[in-house]
Amino acid sequence: MLTVAVVGTPNVGKSTLFNELTGLQQRVGNFPGVTVEPIVGTVTIEKSSVSLIDLPGVYSLSAVSEDEQLTSDVLRGVHPSIPKPDAVLLVMNGRSPEKCLVLYSQIASLGLPIIVVVTMVDSVKAAGGAFDDIGLFHLLGVNIFAVVGTKGLGIGDVKHALVQETWTQPLFVVDEKATIEERFVWARSVIDRVVIRGAEDTKSLFIDRILLHPVWGTVAFILIMAVFFQSIFTWAQPLMSLIEDGIKLVQISVSNHISHPILRSFVMKGLIGGVGSVIVFLPQILILNVLITLLEECGYLARAAFLVDRAMGLFGLQGRSFIPLLGSFACAIPGIMSARIIPSYRDRMATIMATPLMTCSARLPVYILLIGAVIPTSTIFGFISVQAAVMASLYVLGALSGLLIALVLKRTMFRAGVVPFLIEFPPYRLPSWKSVGITMIGRTKDFLRTAGTVILAFSIGLWILTELPRAQNVESMQRIDAERVQIEQSYAADIGKAIQPLFAPLGFDWRITLGVLSSYAARETFISAMGQIYATDVSESDLPLRDVLHNELPLNVGLSVLAFYVYALQCVSTMAIMKRETGSWKWPALSFVITFVLAYGASLIVYNAFG
Repeated sequence: MLTVAVVGTPNVGKSTLFNELTGLQQRVGNFPGVTVEPIVGTVTIEKSSVSLIDLPGVYSLSAVSEDEQLTSDVLRGVHPSIPKPDAVLLVMNGRSPEKCLVLYSQIASLGLPIIVVVTMVDSVKAAGGAFDDIGLFHLLGVNIFAVVGTKGLGIGDVKHALVQETWTQPLFVVDEKATIEERFVWARSVIDRVVIRGAEDTKSLFIDRILLHPVWGTVAFILIMAVFFQSIFTWAQPLMSLIEDGIKLVQISVSNHISHPILRSFVMKGLIGGVGSVIVFLPQILILNVLITLLEECGYLARAAFLVDRAMGLFGLQGRSFIPLLGSFACAIPGIMSARIIPSYRDRMATIMATPLMTCSARLPVYILLIGAVIPTSTIFGFISVQAAVMASLYVLGALSGLLIALVLKRTMFRAGVVPFLIEFPPYRLPSWKSVGITMIGRTKDFLRTAGTVILAFSIGLWILTELPRAQNVESMQRIDAERVQIEQSYAADIGKAIQPLFAPLGFDWRITLGVLSSYAARETFISAMGQIYATDVSESDLPLRDVLHNELPLNVGLSVLAFYVYALQCVSTMAIMKRETGSWKWPALSFVITFVLAYGASLIVYNAFG
């Protein structure tokens, strides 16, 4: 199969184009020894297929960061595990093609066949300008395709060009020996011949004057974040209730149709009580990831990075660190990996050490369960939910703590001078709903894959521990009482009670202790553990798990558990990625110790403060 590298400068619509071309036929390219994992997709028309590799965006093949080095090495054919592509699909921004042409001048000298796809041509026309793609074809000697990725216009032509192998070698190649200044001179001469510039985008300038203003931009940022957190509760609640009702119906059906006590216990507690209690939180995780995608697609994220650059500087970081840290709110793993966009080693290391403190989506189910259990549903000022305000405060607390850790590291281990922060603002544009849909489907698959593998295995293991050894003298008891006695006399209870004295100062009983310990495999397993341990109470009361916990947990205990989860590094995968990115187990070990001490201390303070 022909392999084509998809390349472009940042913010040219490359990811949108890639999603439009490949749809759901894409996966993470797990190449041996590759830490910046490119996305691999397939374009298929009839019986012909082409493999696409979406490489990190670069301005030049003279790499200054590790993600840029990956792109440069792959295109030059010197990467140890990714073979040199057969051709290149270069994505060019029609609104500002100058830097794209400079990149083209470097790629053309590599001897690879090229197809150029020009994006955002609709924006050029809307401003009264024009882009002469035919003239560019005659100047460069390669096939040029104009597309509007967000609307899918021109995508079919690109697909046919890919599978029909209508590839040509560049007609004009800039000397390899040319300086960057000479390349820019050449690029401007091409632009003067093929681009008619339209009127200045006054709407974007007006929006930027507000969103980038030191005062109004900050207010807008706070409002956007407030809507962000409020929506996680309000928008997801109807669907959550629907899922809870569906799970309850399944539990009732199982209870009515399975008479064997062991099998009934396995299905209701090991499967439904464990995995089902986690699936309930799928709506929040989807909303979180969709909102982040929308902010990125519409062009706001880069501006938010610029806006917080000064604030990041207070903690020894730069605005470029904002993007990995924000990405960590979805998952710390891609957040740590995306820190490769930071050229400075010291800034990159400080950012990586801060990422575990960002509130990832794995913490979200735990937060929502406990906040729903111990925080009232009242409002502030009549429209701000108290629960949403607590949720936002947990996010802020984690983020500030991570930044403070970065500050300490930048003033000790990673002391260095300030590195200039340069960022290019993408144009404001409507999001591609197809890209958003692909993101939703991908995140759903990831979540359900975790629920169907790690959490399922844990649920089965925990169920075995709760069923062994079999309790004596329970035959004459009612089923609910018998199940409670069984859990109290099980190996799971023995483990929890043996370790519980360590966490007793935090207010944790053996059940909470067992749930917290289970979270060191994956944070979501706390929900699974609670779903199984409290399964008898849920079945008896006909209430959701959070309502059962509402009756069981005092306020100070619930807040203590929340404080612990704000800080604790409970993700083996994150530690493995941190080791791979830093090249040593020293840094994940240090991060684990720091976060555990912070988690224990914060939980102790909160428990006693609200006791």
